[in-house]
Amino acid sequence: MHIKTSVPIIAIDGPSGSGKGTVAAQVATRLGWYYLDSGSLYRLTALAASVQNIGFEEEDKVANIAKNLDVRFEGQSILLAGEEVTEKIRTEAVGEGASVVSKLPSVRQALLQRQRDFAFGLGLVADGRDMGSEVFPEAGLKVYLTASVAERANRRYKQLLSKGMNPDYNDIFDGIAKRDERDMNRSLAPLIQTHDARLLDTTNCSVEEAVQKVLDWWKEVNIRA
Repeated sequence: MHIKTSVPIIAIDGPSGSGKGTVAAQVATRLGWYYLDSGSLYRLTALAASVQNIGFEEEDKVANIAKNLDVRFEGQSILLAGEEVTEKIRTEAVGEGASVVSKLPSVRQALLQRQRDFAFGLGLVADGRDMGSEVFPEAGLKVYLTASVAERANRRYKQLLSKGMNPDYNDIFDGIAKRDERDMNRSLAPLIQTHDARLLDTTNCSVEEAVQKVLDWWKEVNIRA
């Protein structure tokens, strides 16, 4: 399906913990564009389902939740039904739930147009698993941002340590590997590097270097245009 929009779009896809959210947010800030963290919508759906004691595999009920999400993005804060949930949706349990509900066709359909509605203003930087392949297939620039499983697990481990938690590195590593397998092998909108997406491996790359690379690519795309 081809989506026509006059708004310039940069789509950044990649696996969990690759740094795509941080890079996408900073690119958006540098360009003065809007930023869409598409994964947060699936996390919010999973959190809302959990609060309502609805199983992640109960497709009809979860899809209804997704369709009627009462969510607001206010700066760096995310509110669900008026409640601040920015930190709650970043837990491992909610992340796992998001990976499960994202496989459900009805849930993905419920959130599809909602994501496309973010394309307004001067431009949009969208990050997720299928931004370039499904949601914004005609994005002006597509980036597949990744890093080794070991590096992604190490980043998450350090992040949890900084929050005063006592994480198990091996559990984090296994969880990321399993999530990768689930995301890449789901039948609907799997995580892939599209033929027209540029590969950005951040294993040995700083955030600033990654941000600059995306900005350089965007400049290159516009020069060619």
